[in-house]
Formats: sequence, C-alpha cells, structure tokens
Amino acid sequence: MPNRPPDLLPLLKQYFGFRSFRPLQEEIMRDALAGRDVFALLPTGGGKSLCFQLPALARPGLTLVVSPLIALMKDQVDALVAAGIPATFLNSSLPAGEARNRLRGLHQGEYRLLYLAPERLMLSGMISDLQRWQVCQVAVDEAHCISEWGHDFRPEYRQLADLRAHFPEVPFMALTATATDRVRADIVRHLQLRDPGCYVASFNRPNLAYRVLAKAGPYEQALAFLRGRPREAGIIYCHSRKSAETVAERLSTDGVKARAYHAGLSGEERARNQELFLRDEIRVVCATIAFGMGINKPNVRFVIHYDLPKNIEGYYQETGRAGRDGLPAECLLLFSPGDVVKQTQFIDEKTDPQEQQIAREQLRQMVHYAESGTCRRVELLAYFGEDFPGDNCGGCDNCLSPRATYDGTLAAQKFLSCVYRIRERSQFGVGLNHVVEVLTGADTDKIRRWEHTTLSTYGIGREHSRPEWAAIGRELVRLGFLRQTSEKFSTLELTPEGRAVLTQRRAVTLTRPVAPTPAQAPRAGAIACDELLFEKLRQLRKRLADERDLPAYIVFSDVALRQMAREYPASPVEFARISGVGEKKLREFGDVFLTEIADHLKVNARQIFADDSFAVAAVAAAPKPRLTDTIFQSLHAVRQGRSVAEVAAQRDLTVGTIFNHLTTAVEAGEAFDLNLVLSPAQQRRLAAAFVRLGPGNLTGIRELVGEEFDFNQLRLYRATLGR
Repeated sequence: MPNRPPDLLPLLKQYFGFRSFRPLQEEIMRDALAGRDVFALLPTGGGKSLCFQLPALARPGLTLVVSPLIALMKDQVDALVAAGIPATFLNSSLPAGEARNRLRGLHQGEYRLLYLAPERLMLSGMISDLQRWQVCQVAVDEAHCISEWGHDFRPEYRQLADLRAHFPEVPFMALTATATDRVRADIVRHLQLRDPGCYVASFNRPNLAYRVLAKAGPYEQALAFLRGRPREAGIIYCHSRKSAETVAERLSTDGVKARAYHAGLSGEERARNQELFLRDEIRVVCATIAFGMGINKPNVRFVIHYDLPKNIEGYYQETGRAGRDGLPAECLLLFSPGDVVKQTQFIDEKTDPQEQQIAREQLRQMVHYAESGTCRRVELLAYFGEDFPGDNCGGCDNCLSPRATYDGTLAAQKFLSCVYRIRERSQFGVGLNHVVEVLTGADTDKIRRWEHTTLSTYGIGREHSRPEWAAIGRELVRLGFLRQTSEKFSTLELTPEGRAVLTQRRAVTLTRPVAPTPAQAPRAGAIACDELLFEKLRQLRKRLADERDLPAYIVFSDVALRQMAREYPASPVEFARISGVGEKKLREFGDVFLTEIADHLKVNARQIFADDSFAVAAVAAAPKPRLTDTIFQSLHAVRQGRSVAEVAAQRDLTVGTIFNHLTTAVEAGEAFDLNLVLSPAQQRRLAAAFVRLGPGNLTGIRELVGEEFDFNQLRLYRATLGR
C-alpha cells in the first residue's frame, strides 16, 4: 500500500474540517503532488475541487484553476477565503482598482490559488505574468467543455492546448463530472495530457431519487411538488427563456419566491438572481440549461425538469446540482411525447448532417430513459458504461412503484405486421408516425399516394390512440423487436427478434406508460436530528452569513447543522468533531453555535437517535402496495373540493375510512394539498407540535394540540411530512 502524501490529512482537517477523503481523492492528490498529469471524472458532489485545492496548500507556488463561469469562481473563492485559504480570481466583474490590488498580491506571492476563465488566459501579457507567478499546477475544471462530443462544448476551451507549450514541466489536471468514453479521449488529446493518471469514480448518486411523471398540467404539478416541500430550495429547468420567466412569475404570484435565470437577462440581473438563491432569499430558480455549471449551492434539495432535456449527459449534469451535500434530494422529470416533437424540430433546423445524426441519437436515448419501465439508476449508469449491482436501486419511481405490465402480444403483432406490410408493399421503410397513422386509419396524402389504405393492417388499431400506439412502437424499439435509424427521415425495420414474434407467435409483455401520479422515493442519505434545533441553527447561520455578505452554506453546510442538531456538542472539542469545522470556523463560529445549542437544551429535552438513522447510502425498499379503485375515488372526490364528511356520506363510509384512504394515497406518493382538509393556522399548529415531539409520538401530539384534532388528521399530516 503506497504511503499517504505527507501532511494531507492534517491540512484537510485544519482548513476544510474533514477527517477522511472521499473515494479517489487521495490517489488523485498523490499523483498531482508527484508531478503527474491527471484526468479525474468524479460525479457532482464527489469532491472534485478538493483534488486541486488541498495540494495547493501542501507545496509552494500558485495553482491555476481554469473555470468557465464567473459566478462559480466567486463561489469557490469565497468558500476558500472563509476557510482561511489565500485564493483569488480575475475576471471582468472586478472594478479596475480591485483588479490592480489582486494583481499586486499575485506579484507578491500572496495567493495559493488563482481562478481564471479561458478567455482571460488569452489576453495580452497574462501568460508572461503566470510564468513569473511560479505556477506549480494547472487545473482545468469542467474539462468536458473542450470536446465537441460533450454536452456543453465551448470553442474557447480549445485554446487551452497552448498552455502546455508555455508550461512544459507543470502538471495538468483535467476534471469533469460527466463524460462518455469518447469525450474522455477528446479531453486527454486536446489538453495534451502526458501519460495521465486516469480516475473514474462511480456515477451513482445514491442520495438522489429519480422520478419521471407524465406531463398533465406541468405548472400545477410543479406547484404541488413545491408546496409539499415548503422549506426546500431547488432548480426548475425549462427549455426556453420565455418558459423560465413565465414559471418564475406564476410561482411568485402563488407565494413561492422564485426568479428566472437565462442568457437573455443582463449580467447584473443574472448575478443578482443567483446571489438571492445562494443566500436563501429565494427558494427556486427557473433556469435554462445555461445555468447548469454556474451553481455551487450544496443544499439544493430538488431539480425539476419542466421540459425534456436534449440528452442524457445534460440531464445527468443538471440533476447533479441536487444533493451535493450528500443529504436526500429529488430529481423530477415531467415527460410528454409533445416535447419529443419540439426537440426534433430544433434538430431539423441544424445545418450539419453529422450534428443532426448525433442529436437524434442522443434524443432517442433520452426518450428511452423517460419511457423505460426498468430501474432508472441502472439506465443512467449504463449510459456511462457502468454496471449497477442488481436491478432494483430502491431510489427511483420504477423500483419503488413498478409500473403495471400487460400482455401486449396482440398490440405488438399488429405494429410489427404493419411495419412488415408497409415495407413489403412499398419496398422502403417509413417512420414511426406513419406506421401509427396506418394503424389508426388516418387519411393523409402519403397514405393515399402510397396506397397504404389497401394494406391489411390499415385501420386495425383503432382501439388505441395515436399517442398510445407511438409509445408502444418506442417500447418495441427498446425491447429490440424493431430497429430505428438515426437519419433525418428515420425509418423502422424488423429485427430477427421482431420477425420471430410474428412467425413463432411469441408472447410480448409491455409496460404501461408513465402516469401523472408521483411515487414516493426513500430519503437516502438522511440524517435524523432535532428538527427544531436544526431550524434554529439555520436561522443563526443565515444571520451570520448576512453579516459577512456570504451565502449561508459557506458558513456551514446543512450536513454540519444536522450533525450539530443530532450530537448536541457542548464544548469546543466536541464542536470540532462536526464535519466541516476547521480551525478558522471553530475560532469564528464555535462559541455562538455552542451557545445556541445550550440555550435550546435549557427548554427542550435532548432527543436520542438510533445509530443507524444516519443513512449514507440508498437502501432497497419494498415496493409500496398498489392503490385500489376505492382509494382513488375518495382521493378524487376530496380533490374536487368536497369535504371528508361529504365524501363519507356520499359513499356510505365512515369519516375515518376516508381519512385512511387519503393517508394511504399520500404514503404511496400521491400529491395532496393539505389545504383541502386543514386550514393554514391548523397546519402551523401541527408543524410546531411535530417539530417539538417528533413524528413518532402521536399520542403526545394529540395531548399538546387538544381536541380540535383527531388521530385521523394527525396521521394524514404525518404522511405528508415524508413527501
């Protein structure tokens, strides 16, 4: 076993407050300190930045960090300075006087890390300045931007290859969170990495729960999701600038603090909106995909894709903004076949045939992911060439509430026969939409011109709608019974397996499409703690951050606050054991947080938590029971605005039974607006009681809140806490 690089663990605790490394971090740092080039692919939240930040403290010289976005530079430098590390950045956002001061400090050797955008590197005199500043390491962050095959290609990144000639003896480090094999090879080639140490961590983010929901009133779906998480912050990704602005405006009108973020806003407005988000002044940013790399907020608790992403790499990168602190987070994709049509139209507008082909294949893979009935984690990891052990992750909708399957033999035979008959008659293939039109008996110019009304399969599929047949066709492609080309006019053709379905009458099992009812995902990575104390510590953190003009998470992460609210540290020694408490933060914040904890314990009992309630990885969960028709009837009636008593009388059931139906539906993942059964004032009373006594003590809560509430209401309220 190789020796650990000297002094890294003490430095890790002193400056960053951690006692151990994450996977691959130590090996990457060892290579960097030995002067070797490194390629590192670590998932978002996997600790990429530390791989060059800590070595910068372990040796003399300046570490140059090439970073693509101004806001990201500022966030990282603010966090480093708050930890007592001399770091700075140079970019166009700085006033001339401040830029001169920072240049003076660089000439005097005051800094250990310098962040620059690739465009800044090419300015006159910058290379010669860097040579005088004794650069000892070049770290290229978001290195996938250098590849045309990546999801966020930036031509200016190609100029980074010139750095190698100017710094032939300086080790280079390329870092990214998402890259296929082809993109990885591009990065190594364009940056001219020499015999690099290549490190590829698992793409699995066990604390993220993945869910796909059929679009059915997307704004109402998003609003219901947000109202079920009243204190959590997140990002809503929209396809267009107009959509981002419209959603943000509607949310603000409905009482959810939200702002838009896209390239059409002025730089000042974008910076202001992002700063409000970082400082917890707003809960939601409605962004176009350009926002993806600009956020360094670790406590993003959810990411909603309001529209279909263009490719899986972009989707993975964007969902990766959630849960960077390791605590539970949710990723919701609202899917509609109509979004596929919109994306296809954009692809058709491209002028380069190769770009069109790549984009179509990427879109096909994205649609496959959205419509697949198999484990979403398995699908995501497989895209990046990684195998997930097992076929049930316990952290996605398909694993928690598997979609119903049905005998689709007859439907498959009809669809496959139609493909066969069309090719037999016309001697050429057609696309999926044309097959659907033949099956449903459409009267179109092409059908008449090609005489497809005379086919034996014309009009034999009127029992299904066109969207249903389209979904069946795409599933037959996924199952390998059909092959779909990626050209502009993509066509379908039978595979040997598809022919066997027809000739040997093999049975085919199909999966029901995604439905507009969400599934409840497990809270992987959750840290059970004293929730009332956690909220007090959050408020204290916000006040201290505002006083220092910093985002709250730079003071302490949510992980640190939850550990404080779990362990109740009572001395500086105990406080120093909290994750993220380094020497500077212990000196600056230790006393005030210890006082807050002590004051809390003067009037509140200490809570005891089981050792296993700190879950750091996803665990498989048994699928939830399916909801019966009678439960759906009760849920639908209450959603229509009828009182529980009215529904009970109408259905000749007891009030308790209706409440049980509602509670069961919520526990199974159904969205439910508590305002239908409890007033805002009642909800506030229950929230305070549950925070004080915890969800396991319903008897105590009933005694605390009085006879205004019965156990049916308490159970329903408790069920909504898990959403």
